[in-house]
Parts: sequence; structure tokens; C-alpha cells
Amino acid sequence: MMFTVQYKTVNTINSKNETVLITGASSGLGARTAQLLVDRGYRVAGAARRIDLVKKMPNVVPIHLDLTDEASISDAAQEVEAECGPIGVLINDAGYGEFGSIEETPIAQARRQFDVNVFGLASLTQRVMGPMREAGRGRIVNVSSLAGEFSSPLGGWYHASKFALEALSDSLRAELRPFGIDVTVVQPGPVRTAWHEEAMRSLEASSGDGPYRDMAAAVANYHRRIQGKSITSDVDSVAAVLVEAATTEHPRTRYRVGRGSSTAVAISRLPDRMFDAMTRSQFGIQ
Repeated sequence: MMFTVQYKTVNTINSKNETVLITGASSGLGARTAQLLVDRGYRVAGAARRIDLVKKMPNVVPIHLDLTDEASISDAAQEVEAECGPIGVLINDAGYGEFGSIEETPIAQARRQFDVNVFGLASLTQRVMGPMREAGRGRIVNVSSLAGEFSSPLGGWYHASKFALEALSDSLRAELRPFGIDVTVVQPGPVRTAWHEEAMRSLEASSGDGPYRDMAAAVANYHRRIQGKSITSDVDSVAAVLVEAATTEHPRTRYRVGRGSSTAVAISRLPDRMFDAMTRSQFGIQ
């Protein structure tokens, strides 16, 4: 038996009347992306826990958001709709890196990593996708990472959260296409922000003094060293990709950002033992 599935045409997000909600807007990549969108004429709501920093950003509507709190997520979406109108674009940028050995990282901290990077993100996305579906159009941009393509020592919980986000994004893309909603993923490599130093502080707090201390020192040294290397992107270049993913007529399903990013993913497809050996050499660990 043959049958035909009919799809709605995915709508272009090119109207300057669109409201864009971006999370993690208080600093770094989120803040720069919010400002670029404002400069292009979009109505932008910037959501973050540190709302005082968002209030300093010209023409960005500040929205308090705690992704570990369901009430805060619901209130934030309602506030955006009341202040700015229906949400046409959601950019899920908020997130952080919980680093440390899997053995030494308390499960409570691992759970919080997923609460922010996966479950809180998913809850906010659920809240906005219903109105988008009813409107027959919308755009969801999930900021993942190359860490969602392969894993490395002492970053297991962070990598796991990004692997989960990649899978959710793939399912969402298929589920929402019939309703005119595009889902796209942006996968930055290292970026010059405070994110890395915060992640390394969590690494040292969890594993800096225990049986993994030598490995932790090597991994932290690597991450700090590459901040000055060409493989690390500046905030402006990554923010420009986020703006493209959010507004272009025909977005890619994935945007890999950073010098050597596609090569890194290709290398990760090598046999496991070979990739493990290359990773140990890269980080300078035994």
C-alpha cells in the first residue's frame, strides 16, 4: 500500500517583526548574538539568571530565567509574550560545563548539568513550540558543541548533556517540520569566553586533588593553552553564525564553527582505540 505524507512549507524567518528569545543572554556568546539581532532590527528578549547584566544591553528586553525552575521557565515565556508578542525564534544558548572525573563528580552536580543543558532547555522549548505550531511557523536554534559529537577525559557529564541535546534536536527537526518549524543546531568548537575558565574551575574542584589530579592538571592546561590558538573562535564569528541559523531562509541542520571542526569530527569516527590514543596524546596524558 502506498501513501503520501504532505508537509507544510517551512516559513522564512525574515520579518523584522519577529520576536527572538535568546537564553544565556547576560554575557559572552548570548549577549553578542542578542545585540547583533537588535542591530538587524529584530525584537529581542534576553533571558538569564543575572538579569542586571541584560538590563545594561541597549534595546534588549530583560527576562529573568532559571532553567532549573519550572515556574521560572513558564513565567519567562509568558513575560516575553506579554512584552514582545509571540515568540517566532528561540535560541537556546544557556548552558555550562560540569567537568571532573565521573567517579568524583557528585551525582547532584551531574543532575544539575542535565537540568540546565537538557531538561530546562527542553521545558522552555516545549513551552514555545505549541504557539509556533499553531501559527504554522517558527525557528528553534539549539547551541550544542563539538562536544556533542565525541567525548574526552574528565568531561563526561558535559559531553553526555550535549550528546542528549543532539539527539533531541534530530527528533524535534523531524517532528516539527510538518508544522512549518525549523530546528537547527550550532556546534562551536572552543570559543574565547569565560566559559572555559569556569569549566576548568569545576574540573579542579572535583578532581584537582584526588587520584585523577595529574590527568586534571593536563586537561586544564590544554584547555587554557588553546584559548590563544587559532582553533579557538572569537565571539563575533560564532555569534554571526547563530544569527544566520536564526534568520536565513534555508538553514542548515547543523553549523560546525571553528577552524578544524569538521576535521575533528572526522577523526572521531576512527576506530575507538585509535581515537583514544590520539586524545591522550592531544591532552598530554598517559
